Amino acid sequence: MPRTPRMKVSELANPNRFMRMAKWMIPLFAALAAVLLAIGFYFGFNAPAERDQGITARIMFVHVPTAWLALGVYTMMAIAALGTLVWRHPLADVAQKAAAPIGAAFALVCLVTGSVWGRPTWGTYWEWDGRLTSMLVLFLIYLGIIALWRAFEEPLQAAKAVAILTLVGFINIPIVKFSVDWWSTLHQPASVFRLDGPTMHASYLNPLLICALGFSFLFAAMLTAAMRNELLRRRVRTLTIFAANEAR
Repeated sequence: MPRTPRMKVSELANPNRFMRMAKWMIPLFAALAAVLLAIGFYFGFNAPAERDQGITARIMFVHVPTAWLALGVYTMMAIAALGTLVWRHPLADVAQKAAAPIGAAFALVCLVTGSVWGRPTWGTYWEWDGRLTSMLVLFLIYLGIIALWRAFEEPLQAAKAVAILTLVGFINIPIVKFSVDWWSTLHQPASVFRLDGPTMHASYLNPLLICALGFSFLFAAMLTAAMRNELLRRRVRTLTIFAANEAR
């Protein structure tokens, strides 16, 4: 009996195959994001008022997932940078370029919601402690990566320069993560991902995790759409250069 041929992992890196998959991936991810965020926000903003912070604590359903994703997106970009420099993955630099503005947006939302949350909790919108400062540095690194992409006209040259900058900037990720453990800070320590288990009540923990999953699918939808647009942009650029050479 003949065997059904299996898709190789390397075939998933084919830009043409990715473009075909993107047609159904984008609406699927967007629909999942909408459903999960609607559920998460419904249960989250109907959760009982927190004992110490009251209803102000409900901002965590936006602040915490965007903080996680700001770190996660940059980690993904660092892996893509290795894919560009070491493995020569044909979609690595495309994914890295597409992810940078999205990661910057998550970092900005995290900073803004954190400031809004901090005003009634700490009595100030901003404090130069380890967690807040390192997250601000992460946002600035995102902006630097976006600017570096635009400084080069040739995508391949830009990809190598950006990959190096991304890997150098990755040193800030563990600083953001462990700053509350290394230095005295106003920011509370981790209450979800702990060796001894979460310390958050289920009425907040469950909606938080649902919102985090919803934001993750939102990122997946936006990333896929941005990668598709970048591939189309590069095809147009190649055709334009080819047409210009033929006209000479």
